[in-house]
Amino acid sequence: MNLFEQTHDRRDSRSVKWGRMESVYGIQDASGILPMWVADMDFPAPPPVTDALRERLEHPIFGYSYICEECKTAAADWLEKRHGLIVQTDWMLFHQGVIPAMASIIDVFTEVGDSVLVTPPVYPPFFSIPRNLGRGVLYSELTEQDGEYTIDWADFEAKLEKARLFILCNPHNPGGKLWTPAELENIVQLCTRHDVLILSDEIHSDLIHAGETHTPLLSVAGSERNRIFTCIAPTKTFNLAGIQAAMIVSPDSDKRSRLEQHMQAHGTGSLNAFAPVAWKAAYEQGEPWLNELLEVLAHHIDYAVERLEGELPGLKIRRPQSTYLLWIDYRALGFTEDEVMKRLLEKGKVALEPGSKYGEAGRGFLRMNIACPTQTLEDGVSRVIRALR
Repeated sequence: MNLFEQTHDRRDSRSVKWGRMESVYGIQDASGILPMWVADMDFPAPPPVTDALRERLEHPIFGYSYICEECKTAAADWLEKRHGLIVQTDWMLFHQGVIPAMASIIDVFTEVGDSVLVTPPVYPPFFSIPRNLGRGVLYSELTEQDGEYTIDWADFEAKLEKARLFILCNPHNPGGKLWTPAELENIVQLCTRHDVLILSDEIHSDLIHAGETHTPLLSVAGSERNRIFTCIAPTKTFNLAGIQAAMIVSPDSDKRSRLEQHMQAHGTGSLNAFAPVAWKAAYEQGEPWLNELLEVLAHHIDYAVERLEGELPGLKIRRPQSTYLLWIDYRALGFTEDEVMKRLLEKGKVALEPGSKYGEAGRGFLRMNIACPTQTLEDGVSRVIRALR
C-alpha cells in the first residue's frame, strides 16, 4: 500500500493531536471527534529515517549525544540544493525545537520591558513566548484582500520605532503565503533603518507547492545578514516533531557566542540520542519521500478547496503557496466564532483551529490540517460541510 494512504491509529501513542482534544477544546469526550488541528501529519516518517532509528535502537546504550559534522553538512547541502542558500556549518547552533530556540534568542537579545514586533494573524508562540518572558508585544496586523496577505508598511515601520526584535514567519503560518524577494528586502531595509534584529522562522520552508519558490531571508540580506537569526528544522518537513531538533543559523560569531553561553547556562545545548540520527537520515535520504508528499498535498488541497467552496457557498479558501494548512474564510456565512466551533465539534465532530488563536486579525477564519490519508481527508471535509451547512 502507498505509504501516504496507510492509516495508523495514533490515539494510544501519546499524540497531542489525537489525545489532548478534551483539554484544548474544553469538552467532556472527544472519542468521536476527528482532529485536523495541530500541525503534524498523519503520515509515516520517511522509511530511511525509521530505518536509521531502528538501527540506532539495536545499540542498547542511550547516553549523551551530539550533532556530528556529517549532520551539519547534510543540513548545509540540503539548504543549498533546495533553496540555493549557502550556509557555513559554523553558523549553526542546535536546539530542542524552533520554539525553544525562539525563546533563547528573545532572552539573549532583548531585555525585560523591550518590545517584540509580530504581524498577525500568525503562529501563537510568536506573541505568547515574548509575553511570558516579560517583553512587550507590538502588533502590526497584515492587510488581507481575498485571502492574500500583505504588510501595512506604514504601520510596520511605525511599530519598528519601538521594537528591539521582529519575528517573521517565512513561509507564513497560518496563511501559507510565500514572501516575495521584494517584500523581504523591504523588511531588512526597514529593520536596518531602525536597528531592529530579525528572527526568521523558516520551519515550513520545505513544504513549497509546485511552481512556487521559497526565498530564505538570509539570501536577500546582503551586508545586513548579521542582524538575522534563522530557525530551521527537519521536523515539520519530515513529520518528526516528537524527535525535537532544530537549528539557529546566525552568521555573526559574537551573537553565536552569546547564544552558546545562554544554552550552557540553561542546559539546552544538547539533543536527545535519536535527534542526530533522524536529522542526518532525513536530510541525506528524505528527498524522494518529500517530493511524493508534495504531490499528495497538491491533490488534497484541490479536493478540499473544491468540495468546501462548492458545497458551502460563501466559504472562501485561498490555495496556500506552502504548508499543508488551509486558512478558511467563513465570514460570509454569518456565524460567530463560538457558533462555528460549537457546530464543528458537536454537529460535525471535527476539530479545527479557530482563527482568533492567531490574533484578532484571524477572527472569521479556521485553520485546517489536510496532511492525512485520502480516506481521512474525505471524512474530515464531509464533517466540516455537515457542521456548517
